[in-house]
Amino acid sequence: MKLSSANINVMVKACRKAAKTLIRDFGEVENLQVSLKGPGDYVSASDKKVEKILVEELQKARPNYSILSEEIGLIKNDEEFKWIIDPIDGTSNFLHGIPHFGISIGLECRKEIICGIIFDPIKDEIFTAEKGNGAYLNMQRMRVSSRTKLKDCMIFTGGPKEESEKSELALEEYKKFSSKISTPLRKMGSASLDMAYVAAGRAEGFFQRNLNYWDIAAGIIIVKEAGGLITDYSGNSDYINNRIIVATNEHINQDLVNLINN
Repeated sequence: MKLSSANINVMVKACRKAAKTLIRDFGEVENLQVSLKGPGDYVSASDKKVEKILVEELQKARPNYSILSEEIGLIKNDEEFKWIIDPIDGTSNFLHGIPHFGISIGLECRKEIICGIIFDPIKDEIFTAEKGNGAYLNMQRMRVSSRTKLKDCMIFTGGPKEESEKSELALEEYKKFSSKISTPLRKMGSASLDMAYVAAGRAEGFFQRNLNYWDIAAGIIIVKEAGGLITDYSGNSDYINNRIIVATNEHINQDLVNLINN
């Protein structure tokens, strides 16, 4: 079984085409032209090239849809449908030759993400999901893990960036988590892949502050359709506006929220 809707096919085609540039540039990472966008936040020539290809492909297939992308911002068209794009999630990994980064595209309809794709071009892994139709890894159905005890779980996190106003708070949460439980806490460097891995059952949870919409848009639908839960740090559903996310399997969400807050 696999997802084969028109929108999923459009996203897969766009990602496959953009990935050719990304894979080629990754092989010559030492020659990339890099400009400083902000402290700890780099944008490469590859980011811009990949974004250009994605935008062109998506506009060709759906010329009336709006687009929100990390580098170019908002292209406003149809207010009902909007593509949410992160051309390279894990740019720092990419620039340092670490093969853990992805292309992320979510499709929003009336303010709700209805389908998404996270594509890891180096491992050739495509995580996809569509509302009501499940989540898939390379066309095989995937589910979140069934572990129920937090002490047995793998948990991912990320950040904080140096300039973040919540950096000290995030560091305190990291230290609190590490001191209270022996659960492995991993910082992998790509929020979208962290969420994809939760959906695939490779990890049980992911939490992070100060994430942008394009970091998590595709991951939201992929985790949900894999049977997972997404909340903010209070266990509520306003994680997009709060820019705070907890993504877990169906068993440990409350335990993880409690641990973060206590």
